[in-house]
Amino acid sequence: MPQNTPFKSGFVALVGRPNAGKSTLLNACLGEKVAITSPVAQTTRKRLRAVVTTDDAQIVIVDTPGLHKPKDALGKELNRSALGELADVDVVAMLVDATKPVGTGDAWVANHVARCDAKKLLVLTKADASSPEQVSAQLEAASALADFDDQIVISAQEGFNVDAFVRLVTHWLPEGPKWFPDGMRHDASEEDIVAEFVREKAFLLLREEIPHSVGVRCDSITYAKDGHASVNATILVERAGQKGIVVGKGGSMIKRIGIAARQDVERLLGCKVYLELNVRVQPKWRRDRSEIARLGYDAKE
Repeated sequence: MPQNTPFKSGFVALVGRPNAGKSTLLNACLGEKVAITSPVAQTTRKRLRAVVTTDDAQIVIVDTPGLHKPKDALGKELNRSALGELADVDVVAMLVDATKPVGTGDAWVANHVARCDAKKLLVLTKADASSPEQVSAQLEAASALADFDDQIVISAQEGFNVDAFVRLVTHWLPEGPKWFPDGMRHDASEEDIVAEFVREKAFLLLREEIPHSVGVRCDSITYAKDGHASVNATILVERAGQKGIVVGKGGSMIKRIGIAARQDVERLLGCKVYLELNVRVQPKWRRDRSEIARLGYDAKE
């Protein structure tokens, strides 16, 4: 890096409606999977900070839950978490799905974005699944929602314009120091990421049946002398009937969830993993603020 090039650093929040592609973009910028993704709305429940360090900048990307009309205490906490980030970042990137018409939900998000003091970027996502005409029309409609400082069209799934997004954010960041050491990639604990990997597989395999009633907590990670790790996690549901669905006939579904999750967990921990999953019924846990906090789904102060 030339000595006359100022070093920039700061925080950028990814906000938008559910399934706008926030977690996919974060993973693409980081170059590894730490945030879970699925077609199910409100997949993201925990704030995650990913650190992207380049020669001339350090960008702390904050993934937030999708903004939506809440139906319970969990939904309210997710919205509060997402909106709370707008007051503490240098750049807000509002993601809009290019495959879906810009609607009242996007306008509601843009209204909150417009009121914050951060630099505002419009990010049109999923360009790979849209025609050029659709992208053009979506960009015109979305850009009218707020007074954006800049805009970009991306496909995080295909890697299109991901590097350009990093450069664009860098341009709008203030000069500053490195907030995190070079080796730090994110601020999530191993237990947090393990729990999220298990929840992702439950979402993907259960699909429309009961995913929103599922919560996951990683109870322990123990490393053995032979190099493997024993991981225990608990899947929470709200009704006995849901427990039966998660367990499956003869334990078939819980086995599928465990096999799928173990691949990601082994990549994360870098060793062979014995993954034990338990299912517990916790009635109405999504309306219980103390249980929401225990699972780490509450808005951080």
